[in-house]
This record gives sequence, C-alpha cells and structure tokens, in this order.
Amino acid sequence: MRALLALTLFLTAVMPAAANPVRKDMPQADKTVEAAVETLLRRMTLEEKVGQLHFPSLAFPHAPQIEAVRRGEIGAMLNVVDPKFIRPFAEAARRSRLGIPMLFAIDAIYALKITFPPPLAWAATWRPELAERASYEVAREARAVGVNWTFAPMVDVSRDPRWGRVIEGAGEDAFLGSAFAAARVAGYRRGGLATSVKHFVGYGAPEGGRDYTGTEISTPELMDRYLPPFKAALKAGSETVMASFNTINGVPVTMNRTLVTDLLKKRLGFDGFVTSDFVAIGELVNHGVARDLEEASVLAFRAGIDFDMASGGYDLYLAKAVRDGRIKIADVDEAVRRVLRVKFRLGLFQQTAADFEALPRTVDETEVRQSARSVAQESFVLLKNDTATLPITPATRSIALIGATADSAQHDHSWWGPAGHTKPKTETLRQALEARARLGQKINYAPAFADACGREFSDKAAAIEAAKRSDVVIYNVIEDCDIQGEGVSRTKLELSGRQQELLDELAETGKPIVLVVETGRPLVLTKADKQVSTILIAWHPGTEGRAALAEVLLGDVSPSGKLPMTFPRSEGQIPIAYNALPTGRPWTGSRYTTGYVDEAHTPLYPFGHGLSYTTFAYDALVLSEPKMTIKGAIDVDVTVRNTGSRTGSEVVQLYTRQLVASRSRPVKELRAFEKMTLKPGEVRTLRFRLNAQDLGFHDDAGRYVVEAAPFKVFAGGSSETAVATDFLVTRD
Repeated sequence: MRALLALTLFLTAVMPAAANPVRKDMPQADKTVEAAVETLLRRMTLEEKVGQLHFPSLAFPHAPQIEAVRRGEIGAMLNVVDPKFIRPFAEAARRSRLGIPMLFAIDAIYALKITFPPPLAWAATWRPELAERASYEVAREARAVGVNWTFAPMVDVSRDPRWGRVIEGAGEDAFLGSAFAAARVAGYRRGGLATSVKHFVGYGAPEGGRDYTGTEISTPELMDRYLPPFKAALKAGSETVMASFNTINGVPVTMNRTLVTDLLKKRLGFDGFVTSDFVAIGELVNHGVARDLEEASVLAFRAGIDFDMASGGYDLYLAKAVRDGRIKIADVDEAVRRVLRVKFRLGLFQQTAADFEALPRTVDETEVRQSARSVAQESFVLLKNDTATLPITPATRSIALIGATADSAQHDHSWWGPAGHTKPKTETLRQALEARARLGQKINYAPAFADACGREFSDKAAAIEAAKRSDVVIYNVIEDCDIQGEGVSRTKLELSGRQQELLDELAETGKPIVLVVETGRPLVLTKADKQVSTILIAWHPGTEGRAALAEVLLGDVSPSGKLPMTFPRSEGQIPIAYNALPTGRPWTGSRYTTGYVDEAHTPLYPFGHGLSYTTFAYDALVLSEPKMTIKGAIDVDVTVRNTGSRTGSEVVQLYTRQLVASRSRPVKELRAFEKMTLKPGEVRTLRFRLNAQDLGFHDDAGRYVVEAAPFKVFAGGSSETAVATDFLVTRD
C-alpha cells in the first residue's frame, strides 16, 4: 500500500484544480458537442440522469425494459444483437421525453459471423495494420446489425499463460501491446463501433493465474508494464474504459478512486465514460468492502465509475444517495455529461427510424473472409522445423492426417455473445488439404478420437496404422474446447485430454511428425518438442484459418508469425517473460546462481521467436552517433540478409538495456519492430530511431525518469537477439 500511497500523493500534487478542465485548444466540433451536452443536461430530471448511467443485460420478456427506456430510465442495453430486438428499443428511446439514443453493446472482439483468429494470434503477426483491418471487419459486421459499442480491445499485459484470458490480449510486452491496442481501437472505430478499452488496470497479473483474483503491483510496475497499452488506446480515441473487477494492492478497482479518477480521468485526461465490468459493483460485497449493493453503489460512484453494468445498484440507489447527501448532484451531472458526450460524438442523435428499419445491412462476406485468411496466414508460428519437414513437397507421396480436430469446423472459439450468430460454413483442415494436395499425393486421414477436443479415443489403432503407411504425419491437436477464455485458469498446460498419449505412440513409429497446435495461449510442449520434427502454432485459426493452414503446410505460403508470449518449459517457471530484471547471481550453471535444480532456467521458446521456410542473417548494428543527450535521438541501422532459397518474411526486432541505473532495469526491452519480406539473397537495411525520452522509467512516486547512462542496443529475429552494440545517453 506504500506504493499506492506514493502514487496518490504524486497525483494529488500534479492535478489541476478543475476536475474536467476545458482544453484551450478544443476543436470547434468538440465545442459544439459540449454545448449540446450542457443544453440537454439542464433539461434532465434526476431520474433521467440516473437512467443514462443504468446498463442492464437483456432479459426476457423484455417489454418491461422497453417501457423503462420510454421513461428515460435506461441508457444502454447489453447483448441485444438482433435487429428485431434493437428496433423496439431504439424506437422506445426516440419516444422518451428527451429522445436520448441508446448504446447497444456486445463483446464483438474477434467474431460476429465470420470468425477471425483471436487477438493473441493478431499479435503473433507483429503487424498492427492487420489487427486494425481485422477489428474493422468485425466492427462492420456488428454495426450492420445495429450494435454500436464493443467491449474491446482487451489490452491487459500478462506473463502468465495459466490465465485463460491471454487469448484476448497481445501477450507479455507493453510496447508490442501498445501498438496493437492503438491499431485495434482505430479499426473498431473505423468500422463504426465505439470501443471500451479494458480492464483498467492490472487485471492481467492475477495471483496464480486464477481469474478474478487480486494483484500486487508496485507503482513503477503499474506505470511501465501495465499502463502503456491503455495510454495508447486512449490516444487512438477509445471512447470508453472498462474498469477491472479485481483488487489491486488490496483495493478493488471498482471502488479505487486513485486509479479511476485521479490517474485515468485527471492525469491521463480521459473525458469519455468509465463502465464497471459485468455485475462488478455488486461484487464489492464479495470483496468484503461493502455491506450491501446500496453501499457498493455509493463506493463505486464516488470512485469514478460512471456506468453500472448489470448490477442494478445505480438504478435502485443512486437518486436516493443524492437526496440524502451521500452523493453530490454535481458529480452525477459529470457522469451523465461523459455519457452524453460519447453519444453525441458517435452521431447517435442524428439517427432516424429509417436507419434502424434498414437493419441488417449487407456486408460483403468475400472481403471479410479475405481479411480473416490474411490474419491467419501471418499469425502461424513455426516453433521448430528439424530436417525441413515443412513445407510438404510434391515428393511426399502419402500424408497421414491424424486427429478429429482436423475434420472439424465447429470449434472456432468465438466464445463471446456474438458466437450466437449463425456462422458460415468453414472448410476443415482435411478438406483443405485434400483440395490442395498435389497430383498423386494421398491423404490418409484417421480421427483417432471420438471428439474434436481429444478427450476419448475412437480408433487409435487405425491412426497408428495410417502413420506407419505414410511418409509424414500431420497431427492436429487442440487445447480442450472448454478450458480457455474467461473464467478458465489451468495449473497444467500440457496437451489436454488424451492427445499426448496418442503422440507417445505416434512417435514410436519413427515417422517425421508435424504437430499442428490450435490454442489460445502458450502451452507446455517440452515432452512433445522431443518427439516431433516440427511444431506449428496455429492458434484458433477461425473461419478461413484451415484453408490458410493448408497453404502453409504445403508451402504455398511461408510462415512468418512470431511469439507474443514466452512458451515455458514447465508450469513451475511461470510467470515468465523475456524482460525480467537481472539478478545479483546470474545463471552460470552452478548451484548458487539463479535458476532451478530440476529444470533449465531458459524458456522452451522465447518471446519473439518464429521460423520461416528460409533463413536470415543479421549484420552488425550501425549507429548514427555513439551517444545522445537525454533530449536527443540516434538512428540505428540493421542490415538483414535472406540466406535461404525461398522468399520469406522476417520480423526485425530492436531491444535496449540500460546497463547502469538508479534501480534495476530489465535485461532487455522491446523498442521497435518491423516485418519485411526478402527474396533469396536479398539484403535490406532498416533504420530505427531511438529517442532518449522513450528510454526512461517510473520511480516509486510515479515520476518518469530518463537517466544519463550507458546502454546496449540489440537486434535480431527474437528476444534472443543476434547482434548488439553500445551507446551512451548524456546529460548534455
């Protein structure tokens, strides 16, 4: 709590006197919005104001809720995704006394109808522009049915794959996460959806990887590791923020004024609204900080939670709290002002009945599918490829395709509400390979399991026989369909069900095995890694993903994905990340240095790792200057050569380390990256700019510090970089 107190004192010292000061440079359009908000606010009754902060979930029968909308008592609806339901709600809002339009919200994250790979796979492309494109397509489909607000992007940084929600984020690194946070916000907004960046803040570091449990995060850790993606999302224009429902340093975020009001609204200047997570206000009772829902509602509102999602506490108790003096009407006005501001900025007041009668609008499925395939193609990560088993060439005459997953299209893992929309037909991996196999190639398919998730065997013997009579084995496995996503944490991350048992027997055939892994998080593949020649991480590839997967397996497309999260050797290494702090006794192999006595101290596969069907070499780094001032910059030139026989794409990654500092600094920190495509023998030089002001960190009081110090800069195709050199940051 000392760290949180220090942050509180610092924030108090730097805050302006006004809670929501009008910016002197406010554009005219914003001034028009502010004037419209104030005019409307003056006309509202207390009950209508509270209604704008009340956000229930859809319940059946929904006629009572429609009547409440007509009375101005509901400002938004959750999980209303069918135009036949959206229309009567929108009509009721228009017929209310003030005609304030509604927000219609769902978790349109990576699917509505066409399913994209999940956001962790987007990060594996290391191409934020692809994430922007994917978000745009998802938003277009959602907007076409009348939805106007999505609970995305999730930008929680996490170093713990036991936590199931890593599937929704961009992995373990703040810099990579910030790039994808900004891209996703831009895409959703371009497609017509308001965004809600979540979960503010620290939700991705739960103790033991158990969802919803508390976090302990120091001020420097909070500011340097967990906050940057939120700042990037806000800079990109995220209209709303969702507060986390866990505790941070013992205080639930839903009632944490230091974080929600002082940090988010004041220091970061956020002028949209903050929503609670689902029933999170009521959960303050479970946290043991409120006696009942009424007290919880007052605590949350005082902290700065503007919107009550599904708890119902504001609807029941907020007006009462104003009348008995526990909450100021001015604070209610400020919360409503934030909600109205978002609605005006979205143009909702300009919508007419005709706009809703035109729903659903047609979205060109061809364009969405092409985007989904592009994301899938670039997301696959080739972890290993011994003896160049991939790509499968025409010389390979017979291919054993093993696993029920390979003939299933029913597990795209779009596990949020939009999954209720009817999905188009999806090509299975078996169908995709059979359609693309070369003349004379035979696919010997054997499901082996009774279900696509590999829980029970069907005919294991047939699968072994198929492997024995084939030149190569493609074994398609999947993380169990019920053990990923929200509320699903694992203590064991090996292949689920009986899939490892079958791999043990396949390995005994002596055939080269390509292990294709569909997963939403890093897994512990240490045993499997020793049994197979090739591992390809396919994530959950989505509607177009199996076709993309066949293209990669057969060599029509070269894999180019890189890991956004470290793959550990065992669960005992977790949490694990590339950017750990150094230790006073770095690993040397002796007993009294950092490490484990029963496991290697290195990961199985590091952050940023991923192979191609070609190879790349890095030449020495060249700096424009050997030093720069704390307000200066230098250029770093990185020369890369394609040393293989095929065209391929490489993600060039730049890292730095501050060698001497006032506090221990990470052994490496990602500073820049770029994916480029090179032909065989082609050489290209990339130039990156390093600004000294980007090389700082926060101290215990939350102050940003850039120090004059020696640094090292590294470059390579993963966090285990290839080349390095030194430079100096000076005071003047």
